[in-house]
Amino acid sequence: MPDMSEPSLSESLRTAHTYELSPADLLEIRTLLTGAFEGDFGDEDFDHALGGVHALLYEGEELVAHGSVVQRRVICDGRSLRAGYVEAVAVRADRRRRGYGDRVMDVLEQVIDGAYALGALSASDTGALLYRARGWRLWQGPITALGPAGRVPLPEESGSTYVRGAGNRVLPDVSREICFDWRDGDVL
Repeated sequence: MPDMSEPSLSESLRTAHTYELSPADLLEIRTLLTGAFEGDFGDEDFDHALGGVHALLYEGEELVAHGSVVQRRVICDGRSLRAGYVEAVAVRADRRRRGYGDRVMDVLEQVIDGAYALGALSASDTGALLYRARGWRLWQGPITALGPAGRVPLPEESGSTYVRGAGNRVLPDVSREICFDWRDGDVL
């Protein structure tokens, strides 16, 4: 079995802020995400992945993995914190189990460590395996969002919201309430 810890000569990893991506890049990312999520990736999901730093992993000229980190605000322990929120992590179906998700997350976690108080994300059951293995912790307390009419409970996000302390910063108490900023579509 080949060593999956080091990229092959045909692999390359690119980072770019959304503003640096061309329309062709954005279409390529959207196509990858639509395929990887088997068509369950809509316009609002794609919009949530924009406005931050993207990690793009290529095999030769083909995009095979993607993830991005965007800024969100969370209220926790009486403080408003800048959170690096991980979005749209996906690996093309025929390229899974090669360590590509880990390579993308390595880059996104570096961004979080350098720019945010904590990292946060909402994981599918399959994705949760990757994040737990990387030290992300499941949020145990109530999860809410600050909507147009005030706080909105998000009980459906219980069991899928993960957090990670950024750099050497202490992670807030995961048993307390965390309140995310509002956005259209899936809030988390």
